[in-house]
Parts: sequence; C-alpha cells; structure tokens
Amino acid sequence: MIPETRRDAVRTAIRTAFGASAVSDFQSLTGGVSGALICRFEVHERAYVLRIEPERVALHDRQRGYACMVAAATAGAAPPVQYCDPSTGVAIMDFVPGRPLSEHPGGPVGMVRALGALISKVQATPPFPILGDYPDVIGSLLRSLGKSSYFTEGQLDLYAEGFARIWAALSWDTSSLVSCHNDPNPRNILFDGERVWLVDWELATRNDRLVDVAILTTDLAETPELEDALLEATFGVTPNRQLRARLSVTRLLTRLFYGCIVLDSLVGTLRSAPDVGLAASSPAAFRTAVAEGRLASGTPEVAYAFGKMSLAVFLDGLATPRLDEMLKLAKQG
Repeated sequence: MIPETRRDAVRTAIRTAFGASAVSDFQSLTGGVSGALICRFEVHERAYVLRIEPERVALHDRQRGYACMVAAATAGAAPPVQYCDPSTGVAIMDFVPGRPLSEHPGGPVGMVRALGALISKVQATPPFPILGDYPDVIGSLLRSLGKSSYFTEGQLDLYAEGFARIWAALSWDTSSLVSCHNDPNPRNILFDGERVWLVDWELATRNDRLVDVAILTTDLAETPELEDALLEATFGVTPNRQLRARLSVTRLLTRLFYGCIVLDSLVGTLRSAPDVGLAASSPAAFRTAVAEGRLASGTPEVAYAFGKMSLAVFLDGLATPRLDEMLKLAKQG
C-alpha cells in the first residue's frame, strides 16, 4: 500500500508517535484531488489517519500546510495531530468517522451555524503563514492558463477584465487578513455525529475573512436564509446589505480561483481539453453528470469539468444586472 521509497519515513512517524506499539488494520482511504496517499490504521484499538503528501509538493508548501493544520488542531478546528514532518511529507492525525452532513441534528440551519462557528474558530488562531496574495495568485493562474492548450489566445481576456473590475471594488487590505482554510468544500468537512471538523490544509493561508464563508455558500448554504445564518454564526452580527454584497462578490472570486487552480493543475496531465459537453455548463449539470456516472469521481476529466463549470459561473456572475450595485455596496463594506 505504501511506496517503498516512503516506508522508512512512515516507520519513523509511527515509532515516534506510538513507540513500539503494534499497528494493525491498515486500510486505504479515498482522498481528494491533491494526490496524497491516505490510510487508516489502529493502535491499541484507537484509529488514526496516515497522510503521505506527493513528492511533487514543494517543501515550503508542506511547511506552510502542516503549520496551519497544527494551529487549527490546537484550536479544535482540525482533528488532533500526532505527528507531522514536512521534510518527509508524512503526518498522522486522529481518525474521525464521518457521517453525512445531512444527518446534522440541527438540520440545514444548525449545520451552517456549526460551520460558521468552525470558520470563526479558524480565524481566531494566530495568523497562518502567507501562501501569496490572493489577487496575485489568481492573476498568475490566469496568465498561466492563457498560455495552455485549453484556451486560444485572448480567450481569457474577459475573465481578466472582470477580475480586475471586482478587485478594484473590494479595496483589498492586507492588514485585515485572517487565517483561512481556503478549501472548505464538503469533501474537506467531517461530521462525526456531534460536531464538524476541517481536514486537508494544503491550501491554508492568510486571506480575506469572507473567502471560506463564500466557498461554503456554493454547496452548503445556497439559500439567502442559510447564508444569513452562516454569516451570523461566523461574525456574530446581523448581516447588512454591504456584507451580503461583499460576500456575493467574493464568491465570484472563489469560483474564478477554483476554475483556474484546478485547470492549471491538469496542464501536462490532460494534454488536450476533453469533451465534457453540458456537464460543465452549470453546478446543477455538473452534479447530475457525476451522480449519473457520466463523469467519474477522481478522474482528470471530472476535475476538468469542475474547472470549466467554475469559470462559467464566474462569467455568468459578471453578466448579472445587479453587479454594478453589488460592487458599490461591497466597496462600502
């Protein structure tokens, strides 16, 4: 299950965390799109998770991600960390048995309030290391994608213009950045039957306080009522028009970020753009295609479809009649 080149590092991790205790019941777990090898194992009838980062992940990224994960675990937002070594890319955490988020006893409102409290807990940690300024990262990704085989020359100009327009309205203030997970999608949220946890911290860094909240509204708090409940639980205030507008605008940026970073990660893996048809036209179409098996989870093709869908949603947002009004309100907020 574990590549031979990583076995010594794994042995060292287990020995450091548990001494000479016997390890049993190794099982492979399905991970996200990072490519990490994730296993469940037991020591003295307690379950743990072994995570081995891909060797392609740079040391400085491992150092940042592990530092964020340990800080979040200390704050109670992530499962306790038993061991982590960025030089080898090996970490061991407590295993959290996941149950469907739909089983939250508080229903959808109770769930988003719990998620808001979780994000608030993350933001209250000492400031995470900086991966890079969000606008600079998005701009760099857009330029990189524009040179790829996925797009013709100038095809992303409209995205770049929309991005610049939004960014000017947000009045970015680096002094107000807070600790953020930056990828709280449903696959990275665990509900153990009592509380929620965040896992997979490889994108964690300092960012705007609304980025994590905006990402949660794309899948888990999609109605105005759930959105308000999430904002209230995160910030402890009743949301006003300015806050709602800034959230809507930030959500467009997160769509652009996801589209760019996912497609950029596929350059070299998918040498030509696959035909994903209508599956990439809207979030509903994408989910239906995955549910019906027309897009297979965990494949480069489903990642490509997700990236194209995310860019399409961003472009649709630019065409919203109320965008000018939202940009003005966002600037005030």
